[in-house]
Amino acid sequence: MNWLIIIGVIITCFGLGLLFFTISKIWRAKKENLNELAMKTQLQSAIAWNLGAMACSGIGLMIVVLGAILKA
Repeated sequence: MNWLIIIGVIITCFGLGLLFFTISKIWRAKKENLNELAMKTQLQSAIAWNLGAMACSGIGLMIVVLGAILKA
């Protein structure tokens, strides 16, 4: 079940990459000194990306655990 662990690690790393993308998106929005409406729009978009990233990381970690359990 090594292949399952490797796939899980790849999915988890992809999710972490999305988390870093979300953080950079929020930092850029803060640096631009946007008005309240534009900032709210940016943050709502970032929340959607953040939820997707967390879900991707969580699913990847579940796959890793499944692969480790099946390997044992």
